[in-house]
Amino acid sequence: MTQPCSLLSLATAVPPYVVEQGEAKARAREAFGGKKALFDRLSGVFDNTGIARRHIVAPPDWYMHHHGWHDRNAVYLEAAENLFVDAATAAIEKAGLMPEQIDGVVTVSTTGISTPSLEARCAGRVGFRNDIRRVPVFGLGCAGGVNGLSTAARLARAEPSTNWLFVTVETCSISIRIDSDDPAAVVATALFGDGAAAAVVTSGEHSLARITASAEKMWPDTLRIMGWDIEDPGFKVVFDRAIPPFVEAELAQAVNEMCGKMGVERGDIDRLCCHPGGVKVIDAIETALELNQGELNLEREVLNDYGNMSAPTVMFVLDRLLKQGLPDRVLMTAFGPGFTCAGLMLEAA
Repeated sequence: MTQPCSLLSLATAVPPYVVEQGEAKARAREAFGGKKALFDRLSGVFDNTGIARRHIVAPPDWYMHHHGWHDRNAVYLEAAENLFVDAATAAIEKAGLMPEQIDGVVTVSTTGISTPSLEARCAGRVGFRNDIRRVPVFGLGCAGGVNGLSTAARLARAEPSTNWLFVTVETCSISIRIDSDDPAAVVATALFGDGAAAAVVTSGEHSLARITASAEKMWPDTLRIMGWDIEDPGFKVVFDRAIPPFVEAELAQAVNEMCGKMGVERGDIDRLCCHPGGVKVIDAIETALELNQGELNLEREVLNDYGNMSAPTVMFVLDRLLKQGLPDRVLMTAFGPGFTCAGLMLEAA
């Protein structure tokens, strides 16, 4: 980006059901009852995730039964539409705008299939104009919070005086698979939560923050580190245990390269704003970038309170950072399928 863009507002939303981690572990033990050796080998992950509770889109009993594609996606559509409306409406209101003043919307979601896409399904409920520009994006995974916001910012910068809404909605919990023998299925049961976030961006300087630049790094031959396998019962999560050591080994150079593309030095950054995919990933980020203990305290708080919601999670961290007081220069980062690292530079208004 050569010209800054303004972040006018940020809002978050979560579904109504809450599961405490102790209850999640007990229910998972029962759900994986036919695979006792698998669960017992991995049950410690529930105690070591740094997660206390999560919001989920269905009652806890729903997850105790087998579901196919149709049932899972039906839950996704209903929940995702409600979360989209809640987050989008709040973000537009916080920006001091009316829905008809939104010129375009970027929608990021990778945990279900929606055609027409979510912003079209929700247009009447939110109040969008019938000539709104729509950019639905699928497949970004956890990187979608950073990548989607940077996409909306580039579009706003390209058309001065337009207002762009970014919405990301993820219902990770509906991918929980009690039929799977994959260790990643147990890990997902311990990590996944659901949520949404939205932001309004525009060209100009009046804002919560200035979005000044963005960059991305993708590594070759890393497709099996993170993603979905598509199977008859639904999505099957791909989590490689190599993620934390990969982050520890590769992040510093990736951040240096992205900073170079954005015209700053890593030492110029006052704070990171990271997607907290898991406590081991946070530890790896701190080690890779030689951060002081406690520097990623907000990331740990969000992980504790909401679990890994995929793309929206980093926006929850940014929300807390804005309320605490944004440092002069902040680098948002998130890892996602590809394997990729997305970066976005924010400066205090």
